[in-house]
Amino acid sequence: MKLYRSFATVGGLTLLSRVFGFARDILIAATLGSGWVADAFVVAFRFPNLFRRLFGEGAFNSAFVPIFAKKIEGEGHEAARSFAEDAMAGLFFVLVILTILAEIAMPFLMYGLAPGFDVQPEKFDLAVLLTRITMPYLLCMSMVALMSGALNSVGRFAESSSVSIVLNVAMMVATLISLWIGYSAGPEAGVIQAWGVFVAGILQLLLLMWGMKRAGLSLKLKRPRMTDDIRHLLKLGVPGIVSGGVTQINIAIGTVIASLQAGAVSHLYYADRIYELPLAIVGIAVGVVLLPDVARHLRAGNEAAVMDSQNRSLEFAMMLTVPAALALAVMPEQIVRVLFERGAFNAADTASTSALLQIFALGLPAFVLIKVFSPAYFAREDTRTPMRYAAVSLTVNTIGSIVLFFLFRHLGFLPQLGIAIATTIGGWLNAWLLWATLRRRGAFVLDARLKRNLPLIAGASAAMAIVLVGTLQVMAPYFDRGQSFFVKTTALAAIVGVGLAVFASVILATGVMSADQLARFTRRKG
Repeated sequence: MKLYRSFATVGGLTLLSRVFGFARDILIAATLGSGWVADAFVVAFRFPNLFRRLFGEGAFNSAFVPIFAKKIEGEGHEAARSFAEDAMAGLFFVLVILTILAEIAMPFLMYGLAPGFDVQPEKFDLAVLLTRITMPYLLCMSMVALMSGALNSVGRFAESSSVSIVLNVAMMVATLISLWIGYSAGPEAGVIQAWGVFVAGILQLLLLMWGMKRAGLSLKLKRPRMTDDIRHLLKLGVPGIVSGGVTQINIAIGTVIASLQAGAVSHLYYADRIYELPLAIVGIAVGVVLLPDVARHLRAGNEAAVMDSQNRSLEFAMMLTVPAALALAVMPEQIVRVLFERGAFNAADTASTSALLQIFALGLPAFVLIKVFSPAYFAREDTRTPMRYAAVSLTVNTIGSIVLFFLFRHLGFLPQLGIAIATTIGGWLNAWLLWATLRRRGAFVLDARLKRNLPLIAGASAAMAIVLVGTLQVMAPYFDRGQSFFVKTTALAAIVGVGLAVFASVILATGVMSADQLARFTRRKG
C-alpha cells in the first residue's frame, strides 16, 4: 500500500493541478475562443510546454533517476549531489545557448512549428512574438525537472507534483488581468497570457529550489564539465526523452499539421486538455513513482518486489483509466459544453472538440500503458528499446496524420479528426510493442491477482458505461444551451457521481478491491 500511497500523493496533487487547469482553460476559452489569436497562443504555449512534459512528467527522469539513485545507494548523498550539480551545469549551459538561438531564429522556426500560419501574416507574427516570450520557460522547467528527479529519488513527490498548480494559477491571473483591462479575443490578451507563462516558470523554479533546500539537497550552479557520469547520462538521456515523451511528441506533430486548418489547433488543444486529466492523474503518477521504486528494488536484487510493483501499477492504472476512457467516449459533448461553451467558444466549437475528444478517449488506455511499461526499461538503463518503438509510433502517427488530414478534408469531414485517429493508433502500437518485448524478456509477468482483476475491471467499466448512456437520456434536458452554467454543471456532476457509484459497487462486489484495502489506501500515513 506504500506504493499506492505514493500514487495517491502524486495523483492527488496532479488532480488539484488539473482542477486549476480546467478553470484556466475555461477562462482562456471564454476569452480567446478558437480564433486566430487562440491558435497563435496555443502554438506559443505548446512549444515550451512540450519540453515541460518531456522533462517534468517523467521522461528526463528515465535517465537521471537510475544514476542518481545508484549514487545515493552506493556512494551517499554527497556523491549524488555532486552528480546532480554536474548534470545541472551542463543542462543549463546547453539550454541557455539553445534559448538564445531560438529567440533569434524564431521567425524561421515558426515555419516548422505552424507552417499553415503564413497565409495570415498577423497570426504568424503574433505566434512569433508569443513564442519568444514563452521560450525562457523551457530553461526554467529543465532545471525544475532535474530537481524533481532528485526529490523523487529520495521519496519526496509533493514539491515536484505541485509545479503545475503554480503554472495554472499564474495563467489564470493573467487571463483575469486581460478581462479586467477589457481585452477579449484580441492579440493583447494573447501577449498577457504569454507573460503569465514566463512568470510561472520563474515561480516554479523557486518552488523546487525551496523543496531541494528542505530535503538537504541544495544545488550550486558551477562550471560545466564532462565526467564519466555525465557521458552515461547523455547516453541514456536522449533515447529516454524521445521514448518517454512520445505521446507529447505525437501531439506536437498533430499541432503542426493542424495549423493548415483554421481553428483546428485550438480544437485539438481543448480536447487534449480534457483527456489529459486522467492521463495526468494516473499515467504520470505511475510513471513518476514507479521508476525510482523499481530502480531501488533492482539495486537490491529483489526481483519479486519488482514484479509486484509493476503488477500493482498496471492494476491501479487500468482500474482508473478504463472507466475514464469509456466515460469520455460516452459523453464528450456534455463535458465540452459544460467546461468551455461560453463567450467566444460557440456551439460549432463544442461539436468539433467533442468529436476529437471521443477519438482521443479510445487511445487513453494506450497512453497510460506507455507510462506503465516504460519504467521497466528505464530502471534497467535500457532507453534504446523504447526509443526504437517510439520512432515506429512517431512514423505511423506522422504518415497517418498527413494522409488522413487531407483525405478527410477532401471528403468534407473535419480534417483534424484524422490527426486524432492517427495519434490513437500510434499510441496503441507503441504500448503493444513495449508490452510484447517485456513479456518476451520475462521482465513483466502478470501475476494471478492481475489476471483475475483485469477482466473484472473491464466488466465494471462496461456496466458503468451502460448506466451512463441511460442516465444521459434522462438528464438530456438539463444540458440544453438555454440552461444556466450551474444547472449544467450540477447535471454533469450527478451523472459522474452515478457512474462512479456503479463502478465502485461492482469493483467492491467482485473483490477487485476490498473495503479494507480502500480504507488503507486512503488512510494518512502515521
